[in-house]
Amino acid sequence: MIFLKNDYSVGAHPDVMKVLNDNNLVYNDSYGDDVHSARVQEQVREMTKQPEADVHFIVGGTLTNRTCLAAFLRPYDAVVTTTEGHIAVHETGAIEAAGHRLVELTTPDGKMRPEQIDQVAAYHNMDQMVIPKIAYISDTTELGTVYTEAELIALREACDRNDMYLYLDGARLGMALGSDLNDMTMADIAEITDAFYIGGNKCGALLGEMVVITNDELKKNFRYIMRQNGALVAKASLIAMQFGALLSDGLYENLGRHCNEMGLKLAEGIVAKGYEMAYRPESNMIFPIFSKEKTAELEKEVMFQIWEEHPDHNVVRLVTSWATKDEEVEAFLELL
Repeated sequence: MIFLKNDYSVGAHPDVMKVLNDNNLVYNDSYGDDVHSARVQEQVREMTKQPEADVHFIVGGTLTNRTCLAAFLRPYDAVVTTTEGHIAVHETGAIEAAGHRLVELTTPDGKMRPEQIDQVAAYHNMDQMVIPKIAYISDTTELGTVYTEAELIALREACDRNDMYLYLDGARLGMALGSDLNDMTMADIAEITDAFYIGGNKCGALLGEMVVITNDELKKNFRYIMRQNGALVAKASLIAMQFGALLSDGLYENLGRHCNEMGLKLAEGIVAKGYEMAYRPESNMIFPIFSKEKTAELEKEVMFQIWEEHPDHNVVRLVTSWATKDEEVEAFLELL
C-alpha cells in the first residue's frame, strides 16, 4: 500500500531515535525537573527571543489544546475558531467537555480574518452571552494553508482591540516554517501570539508537543492544570530529548520543508493529469477532487482520507510526511 493518510504514522527521525537510544539507560528526574528539559527550555527561549517564556512538554495535540484552553479561560469564556479548526472537528468535543463554548467562523481557506474577530466580539455584547476570549488558529491550517506575518499581526491587532488572547496550534508548525510562502521565524510567532505550541508528533518525533507561553497572565499555575488534565508527563525528559534533536542544526524546519516538497510534487503531478484541487496546495496536505469511481480504484492500493463526500465526486486528503520518498509519490502518480 502507498501510505498518504497522515504525517504521524511512522516512528521517529533517526536523529531522534539516536538520542533516545543513547540515553535509554540513564536515570533522569521526573515531570520535567531534569537536565534535558532544562536544556531544551533554554534552547527554546533563545530561539524565540523570549527569555521569560514558560515551556512545557505534553504528549499529544488534543491534550495540549484542552489543557491550554482550560488554563487560559474563565468558565464563561469562549474560543473563536474556524469551522475547520482541529478543536472544532477532530477533538471529540474536548474543549466543550472542559466547559467552554466554541464560536465557529466560516472561511474559504481555513484562515481566520481579523474582521471576523471584530464581528464576533461586537455580537457577544451582554452578560447573557459567553465572552469570546481566545482566537484559536493553526499554522499550517487543517486545509494545509499557511499564515503570513502580516496576516498574523492583523489577527493580533484584532485580538488586542477586543481584549482577546491569540493562541496558535503548531501541530504542523514545522511545515509552516518550512513553506516557501512563510515569512516568519519562531521568534516572530512567539512575539505575536500569547501562547503557541511546537508540534513533534507530525514532524519527526516519536511523540510529544512543546507549549510556549509568552504572556505572563497565562503562566500562573499552569502545571496544576496540566496535572489535573493528565498532561503532566512523568517521563518528560524523553519528550525533551526528542525536541533537543529536532531543534538542532535546522532539522525541524528541514523536515517540514521535505514534507512540503513531497506534497507539492504530488499536487503538481495530479494537476498535470487533469484533476482539480479543492484548496490551493501550500504544504504537505493536498485536496484533489476525484470521481467516486476513481476514489474506489485508488483505495485498493492507497491509504488516504475522504475529506468531503459529494453526490458525484469526493474531495480526498493526501498527506506526505518527513519520511515520504520520491518513489512513493511517483508510484501514486503512475497508479493515477
